[in-house]
Amino acid sequence: MDILSLFVIVPILIVLALTFFAKDLKQARLISVVGMGIQFAMSINLIFAYLKERATNTDIMVFTKDVVWYETFNIHYSIGVDAISVVMIALTAIVLLAGVFISWKIDDLPKEFFISLIALSSGVFGFFISTDLFTMFVFYEIAVIPMYLLIGIWGSGPREHSAMKLTLMLMGASAVLSVGILGIYFNSNADGGPLTFNIFEIAQVNIPVAAQNIFYPMTFIGFAVIGALFPFHTWSPSGHASAPTAVSMLHAGVLMKLGGYGVFRIAMYLLPEGALNWADFFLILSAFGVIYGAFGAVMQKDLKYVNAYASVSHLSLVLFALLMFNKTAWTGAILQSLSHGLLTAMFFALIGMVYGRTHTREISKLGGIMKILPFIGAIYVITGLAYLGLPGFSGFVAEMTVFVGAFQHPDMFRRILTIVVVSSIVVTAVYILRMVGKIMMGPLSNEEYKDLPKATWFEKTGLILLLIPVILIGVLPLGLSEMIKDSLQPFLERLL
Repeated sequence: MDILSLFVIVPILIVLALTFFAKDLKQARLISVVGMGIQFAMSINLIFAYLKERATNTDIMVFTKDVVWYETFNIHYSIGVDAISVVMIALTAIVLLAGVFISWKIDDLPKEFFISLIALSSGVFGFFISTDLFTMFVFYEIAVIPMYLLIGIWGSGPREHSAMKLTLMLMGASAVLSVGILGIYFNSNADGGPLTFNIFEIAQVNIPVAAQNIFYPMTFIGFAVIGALFPFHTWSPSGHASAPTAVSMLHAGVLMKLGGYGVFRIAMYLLPEGALNWADFFLILSAFGVIYGAFGAVMQKDLKYVNAYASVSHLSLVLFALLMFNKTAWTGAILQSLSHGLLTAMFFALIGMVYGRTHTREISKLGGIMKILPFIGAIYVITGLAYLGLPGFSGFVAEMTVFVGAFQHPDMFRRILTIVVVSSIVVTAVYILRMVGKIMMGPLSNEEYKDLPKATWFEKTGLILLLIPVILIGVLPLGLSEMIKDSLQPFLERLL
């Protein structure tokens, strides 16, 4: 069995084990934590295996495998990874394992909850390893569809409405994406060869510019909707607010990264002329999303809505960096995806812990939590400072790389947009410091909070799993940055 296919097969085996052997909550969480622990160990092993393989292998992708799936349409189970795929796989494994620990006490249909959560992960891992457009699209749908169940059944508030809104928006985007993918497929023989879904075979073909101009915006929007592209972001805040804690963590921490990854890997790489021709339009949308999301977060009174709008802002920054078309900005985009995935997962975990004890997410009703819950309060402060870009944490490394790369572009219009986007740092500081100051510091807002239970071992484990890479990336960013840059050369050759 090849090293990559295991990332798809292991979650399926865990789902089967849960289905047939988990009789109660204790057994369900034991199977889940052992299975996700194996996935986490596999992701760490993949990083070292990749570095070892890359030392002697200069191919675009390593650990490749290609098996014919449906010969009539030249559909293959084709897989491989570069550094971008590897870091996204590692992010997924970390957030999933942390999510299982955070969901340790879930008591409503625990077996079914963990089955849905882990089945979703199989689609995410499959998406990141796929090098065939059709196979990638199938895994994308596997990753998205379980969200309806996870929010609709285990969510809170207007969960049915939020689940339906999210599903309709993402399914609509999938329909647009499918047209874009088919457009690429039917133009993949422009040079006289056979039709193909293989990404790297298509990259060798000169797709007509007229076709690129038609299918690029469809492919871009199809992927970017799940990445909260303005104005198609409206599903995100309500979806996050209604989702259970682990689902919010996975959704914002991992699923929304499929958008930027798909835009870069598929839309920009396969349709370079279309990317250049449409760049200004999408750049304006992404810049507006950065500012809009930041100001939207300032206006919110619910902790989950604050983090949801903050995610719109920070993920719009990923798209903004990708559209700058230089290696530094692209490196920043990947680092920002990784950093945001870890930090937003931590925030949602912390919000869930506070809500589970106080039964409120309203900022005005919370205060002095640090005195009662010192561990949760300390991690909340650290996460907030990392989110606003304090040096020594991943947020600083990612955002500085994005802004430096964006300002390197010689075009004055892009430099002005970069200055506007940089101003979002100030707005981010406003809502982060307001949250930290109001919720954690100051007098205790409710005397009933004096007896709140302290953080449990499984909550601490989940938070520490997320915090360690945030600090490592902030203190030792060079190795990761260089690893990512090495995988950007094919994109540079296609687009510049």
